[in-house]
Amino acid sequence: MNAETPIETRLEAFRSRWSGTTGKMLIGGEWREAASGETFATEDPATGEKLADVASAGQEDVDAAVAAARAAFEGPWSKVKPDERAKLINRLADLIEKNGDELALTETLDVGRPIQFSRIADVGGAVSQLRYQAGWATKLQGETNEISAPGEWLSYVLREPIGVCGQIVPWNFPLAMACGKLGPAMAAGCTVVLKPAEQTPLSTIRLGELALEAGFPEGVINVVTGYGRTSGAMLANHMDVDKVAFTGSTETGKAIIEASKTNFKRISLELGGKSPTFIFADADLKKAIPAAAMGIFFNAGQVCAAGSRLFVQEEVADQVLEGIAGMAKMLRVGHTLDPETVIGPLVSQQQLDRVTGYIESGRQEGATVMVGGGRKEGAGWFVEPTVLVDTEASMKVRAEEIFGPVLCATRFAGEDDADRLAALGNETQFGLAASIWTKDIGMAHRLARRLKAGTIRINGSGGVDPALPLGGFKASGWGRENGRAGVEAYTELKAISVALD
Repeated sequence: MNAETPIETRLEAFRSRWSGTTGKMLIGGEWREAASGETFATEDPATGEKLADVASAGQEDVDAAVAAARAAFEGPWSKVKPDERAKLINRLADLIEKNGDELALTETLDVGRPIQFSRIADVGGAVSQLRYQAGWATKLQGETNEISAPGEWLSYVLREPIGVCGQIVPWNFPLAMACGKLGPAMAAGCTVVLKPAEQTPLSTIRLGELALEAGFPEGVINVVTGYGRTSGAMLANHMDVDKVAFTGSTETGKAIIEASKTNFKRISLELGGKSPTFIFADADLKKAIPAAAMGIFFNAGQVCAAGSRLFVQEEVADQVLEGIAGMAKMLRVGHTLDPETVIGPLVSQQQLDRVTGYIESGRQEGATVMVGGGRKEGAGWFVEPTVLVDTEASMKVRAEEIFGPVLCATRFAGEDDADRLAALGNETQFGLAASIWTKDIGMAHRLARRLKAGTIRINGSGGVDPALPLGGFKASGWGRENGRAGVEAYTELKAISVALD
């Protein structure tokens, strides 16, 4: 089936695949139910209806998955040459592309992504990640060094795979982020245990099936499903896991830091954000306004790097805010299978309560709701795209990550210099991303240098590119994913010196 297949036919195939069955876990090349027999339900955020029952991993299951990954790492996977690893990764990318329409529908139903975006953001993002990372398999290099010890020496440094990696994937982009973690680990020669978020496990289960079809040896890629507080914590605490890669909340990131102390496992954390957007009076507003709007409203604001704080120069503030508010009213909020829908639901009732709670907090602290501010009536977990104005740094809505379609706007004076504006941008605990819109390229570069953020865009917008390092300053995480830094994070350095006399 493809995108031209009627949606009813595709839905029937989806229901046939998932309804009435338990999504099993991939451990050592075999599909298993949880040892306890326990399951949990995953739901369609647009309707609240159950999609499938999924195995809930316990300690026995996590132990088995880690043991399978260790056996593969110490055994057959260590003999696979770099070019063969690259071929396997590319083969998996081909299979994802081949099954793209099925995977896109899966993400739409499980995550709540509007169908018009799922093929691009989820399937396209996953394929791009794997194809980029496949190239690194044959390009990881050591080095030789001249040392100053007496005598004659041959000294060299090896870059070796770190070992067994626990990879904990968030619910907002499960397929693309699973591939973004899987790709560099495979390129480096590691083995993995993937743990998707309990809200959105289905595409990761399907990814495991495709990995077997691609030819990855048993135990190289394992998939365990379950709750973060149980199976996720078990994986993070496991004594035979060498590295944990996590994307999610800052609070959970802190727990993983504590868990890493058990055996000094390596960790990489891509955490929360409260990213600023600066729009100057001389900016190209025809580009800046829609970019600022979609920077917070895309995926219902459930994006770590969402531009949730807007700082706009006084001279154009009314025009900019009216333009964004107009888009908020115009963008279609609705069922994810409607091809006209731009903004889908939040992922869960819990997330809906969180976002609406923040909006109410903003009202109580003195912010003005320019547009939106309420829940969309009917089934599903929908909230209106919202613009809050007259926000202050002391307000929770401007200081804390909301993870919903809520923009906090503030005006700045024309005489504000780069230092004062950077202080506004840096006022939160986070430092993940930032956007700058101005024709004054000198100001743009001065401000970019002063902002504490891992990714900064000037006069443009766009998604994650696998060639660029992704990560943040301060409470936005440790380390980087993507690019050279991302794949090298799955390696250890070993220095070897040989006396020649």
